[in-house]
Amino acid sequence: MVKSTIIARVADGLPLAASMDDEEGEDLTDYKNQAKLIFKRLSASSEQRCTIETGSYVFHYLIDTGVCYLCLCDRSYPKKLAFSYLEELAVEFATRYGPEVGTVARPYAFVKFDTFIQKTKKSYKDTRAQRNLQKLNEDLHDVQRIMTRNIQDVLGRGEALDRLSTMSSSLSAESKKYLKDTRHLNLQALYQKYGPVIAVFVIVILVLLLRAYVF
Repeated sequence: MVKSTIIARVADGLPLAASMDDEEGEDLTDYKNQAKLIFKRLSASSEQRCTIETGSYVFHYLIDTGVCYLCLCDRSYPKKLAFSYLEELAVEFATRYGPEVGTVARPYAFVKFDTFIQKTKKSYKDTRAQRNLQKLNEDLHDVQRIMTRNIQDVLGRGEALDRLSTMSSSLSAESKKYLKDTRHLNLQALYQKYGPVIAVFVIVILVLLLRAYVF
């Protein structure tokens, strides 16, 4: 069954709407944190549909017009039903809030959409219901071609990129510091080399000026 659902903007990972925790009272905090990290990894070049395995569950997500619809399901839950569920959410969400998606700035701006999420999730709970059996027999989309990945691969690659970015920033900062220190040392060397000569020259000029003033 579908355990949890989160809808987020692809451009910046901003969560737009989400479902309440499942009635069984399971602690899904770790999985919700994983979902947030997944959203941070998304970009315009990400797969439009993807399944990500994580522990006893799987994430399924689809991207439509700049919005990512993601749900956490039991591994045994049919993939076709999961994506059919996400498609229904995508159609309704776009109809209600499509023009506003790019303008909102606060998280969960469309929290009221949870009512529709809960209603739809309930209709997909029983996989043996006639409605869902019909959907399983329909060729809604070729789910076999949807890429399946592992959560460690998804998040691990992103963490590696983050580390590279951090290292690059650190090297850039160190390079700037080294350049600044080098300039400072060069100035010190010039002062040590030419400072006495300049000092003598200034003293001679001052003496000559003083004499000219006196006489």
